[in-house]
Amino acid sequence: MKIYCEDSLLYATEFFCDWGEVCLFSGRSVKPEDIQDADVLLVRSTTTVNQSLIGKCEKLQFVGTGTAGFNHLGTDYLDHRRIPWSAAPGCNAQAVAEYVISALFAQAQKFNWQLSEKRVGIVGAGQVGTALSQKLEALGVDYLLCDPPLAESGDRRAFVDMPDIMACDIISLHVPLIETGPYPTRHLFDGTLLASLDQQQLLINACRGEVVDNQALLDLCRAGSQPLLVMDVWENEPDICAELVPYTQLGTAHIAGHTLEGKARGTEILYQHLAGLLNKPVVHKLADFLPKPDVSELALQRSLPSQQALGELVFAIYDIRRDDADFRARVTTPGQFEYIRKHYAIRREFACAAVSTGNSAMTEAILGLGFSVYTS
Repeated sequence: MKIYCEDSLLYATEFFCDWGEVCLFSGRSVKPEDIQDADVLLVRSTTTVNQSLIGKCEKLQFVGTGTAGFNHLGTDYLDHRRIPWSAAPGCNAQAVAEYVISALFAQAQKFNWQLSEKRVGIVGAGQVGTALSQKLEALGVDYLLCDPPLAESGDRRAFVDMPDIMACDIISLHVPLIETGPYPTRHLFDGTLLASLDQQQLLINACRGEVVDNQALLDLCRAGSQPLLVMDVWENEPDICAELVPYTQLGTAHIAGHTLEGKARGTEILYQHLAGLLNKPVVHKLADFLPKPDVSELALQRSLPSQQALGELVFAIYDIRRDDADFRARVTTPGQFEYIRKHYAIRREFACAAVSTGNSAMTEAILGLGFSVYTS
C-alpha cells in the first residue's frame, strides 16, 4: 500500500509505517504525477485536493486531512468518485482555546482589566467554542454562545442571537467558513456589523479570515473607529492586508491551532479513522511519540492576586505576545507569512505541565484551564 503524506503531517511515518510504504511530499509543490499511484492520500491545509491533483489516482481508497477544516478538499468530487474522506474535527480545539485565553490575559494586563467583570460572546459553539467556554467558566468569566445551526439541531445549551453577542465586552469568533445556506459566514462581520462595535470592545478572529471583511475593517481603522483587535486569520492568506497589522493589539500568522499536540492529534485522528476503514488494529497512540516538554512543572505564585497568578501560569506555557512580536517584525510579504506558519516553533498545550498548588483556592481554575496539578 502506498500512503502519501504531506510532509507537515506530524508523526505520519510513525503512525502509518506498519500499513505500507509512507511517501512524504510537499503540499506547495506536489504535482499529479507525484502521487498517481497513491492508495491513501493524507494532507494538511496547504494541499488542495481536487480533480486536477487526484484525477489520475486510479487506486485511491481514502483521502484525509489532519486539520479541523476541510475547505481545501474537493468533497463533491471525492463523493462523486465514491472515495471516502475525513477531516480531524476538534484536533486543535484546545490549542485555539488556549490562544484566546493567552490573548485575554495579555489584554487584561495591558488595560488593567478584571476578566471576571467582562462578558465574552462566543460565535460558534462547536469544539473550539466549547473548549473556550469551559476555560472561561473555570475562570469565572461570564460568556454567551451564539450558534444558530447548533441551536436548531437540538443542542440543549442556552444560545443567544447576534444582538446579544454584539453587546459583549469581548467577541471571539469560532465558526467554519460557510459560503451558502441559511447561515453563511463569509463576511459575517461586514462593514455594518463592524461599525456597530465601539473602541472599548475586543474582537478576536481565530477561525477563518474571510469571516471578517478585512477591507471594511481597514476602512474603519483608518477612520479611527475600530474595536480592539486580535487577529490570527486574515483574508487572502498568505497575501494578507498588511495595512491592518498596525491597528491590531495582537496579530499572528494563522497559528492559533498550531500546538504540537494539536497538529499531531490530527494525524492520530486520521490513523484511527483509517484503521476502522481498513479493519486494522489501533496499536499506536499520540503519547507514544510526543517528546518531553521543556516545561513540565510549574509553581503557583500564591502571593500574587489570582488573575495575575493564573496569567503567569498561562504565559509560562504560551505567551501570545511573543508570536505577535515575531509577526510584526517579519511578516511583510506572502512568503514570510507562509514561512512563519511552516517553521513555527514548537508550542505545547497547558496539559503538558503540572502545577504545584498546595491547598490553593485556585486549584479548580487551574484544572479547568487544562493544567494538571500536584499538591506537594
